[in-house]
Amino acid sequence: MLIPKNNRLAIYEYLFKEGVLVAKKDTNLPRHPLIPSVTNLQVIVTMKSLTSKGLVKTQFAWRHYYYYLTNEGIAYLRNFLCLPAEIVPATLKRKQTEARGTAGAGAGAGTGAGVGAGAGTGPGLGAPESKFKGYGRGKPVE
Repeated sequence: MLIPKNNRLAIYEYLFKEGVLVAKKDTNLPRHPLIPSVTNLQVIVTMKSLTSKGLVKTQFAWRHYYYYLTNEGIAYLRNFLCLPAEIVPATLKRKQTEARGTAGAGAGAGTGAGVGAGAGTGPGLGAPESKFKGYGRGKPVE
């Protein structure tokens, strides 16, 4: 199937930006929901081509195709789209973690609350021990 170059570029750019792509198994959809300038059939056919080259892995479930970009696919698309090595797909970006506060900051700091094995389990001080009452299959014979 012949696909216009600007449509193929739009598919490749979206795939490289996100690292994954989902397409419903409906070849009659006039537009792909994530890439509105391209038909759903063109997305499926383009991704099938990339799968046959080993650049994308395909998973099919519940009438949807799930496409995952491989390392070879990242290198191919980076070369095809003329992108520098610093730009990576969203699936490979590390999530920013918050800087941890100083020791002693925060609620309950220094009280020892929640520290140690068994903290917060079992009955509190002065409470009677609870015995298993034996409901169900574990009920003791009387």
